[in-house]
Amino acid sequence: MNPNYSIFAELYDELFDPNMYLSWNGFVQDNSRNNRILDLAGGSGKLAVLLTKSGYQVSILDLSSQMLSLAKQRTENNNFNFDLFQANMAQNWHLNKRFPLISCFADSLNYLSNIEETKRTFFEVFNHLEKSGKFLFDVITPYQVNVVYRNYMYNNDDDPEKIFMWTSFPGDIKNSVDHDLKFFVYQEGIDAFKMVREVHHEQTYPPEKYLSLLKEIGFRNIHLTSDFGRGKITRDTTRAFFVAEK
Repeated sequence: MNPNYSIFAELYDELFDPNMYLSWNGFVQDNSRNNRILDLAGGSGKLAVLLTKSGYQVSILDLSSQMLSLAKQRTENNNFNFDLFQANMAQNWHLNKRFPLISCFADSLNYLSNIEETKRTFFEVFNHLEKSGKFLFDVITPYQVNVVYRNYMYNNDDDPEKIFMWTSFPGDIKNSVDHDLKFFVYQEGIDAFKMVREVHHEQTYPPEKYLSLLKEIGFRNIHLTSDFGRGKITRDTTRAFFVAEK
């Protein structure tokens, strides 16, 4: 484990626009009743807090112990109680329970290394859903990877003590991208900035491939949309949304 990852987890948690979490929360509410939900790759619990405030009983599964530590802090700060599970979502979760709802957002499925890991994750989801349970997730599209992220660069120095640089490059595999993420964090003790760096790889597939995998595993009543469930898929859709039923 990278010794900087505990620092990076907290910094990475700040990358997504807060409005995205509000929209994901709305997507869940639009496609389900208030119920128990397992949030895959739920990270620091930002979405879990919103879901809890919306009436859901939330559990989080995440690979990173550092992210789960942030989620635990967030539960304590909000006087909530989340069940936290540490596991690789593409392997056996070792959970002796099923859920009426399972969600997975924020590019999480795009961090899986290959199509077999995606299929294995879908299989675990299917096995951990109750009968007629729903799986809600989104993925970035090939258009996002190949067009939007082509020569992409973003710099943020709004916080003078946490300067952020994000540069994207085409990956070696079709429909993949590598993100070079650098944070420069001011440390008073040495009166200087320390760089915290990670290179993240994302892989995606055409929406039809995800549909095919879901059907192969046994999901039914599958709905594919864009814009958090409000639009149809087009050639320039950047994020695809799925609702699939067991």
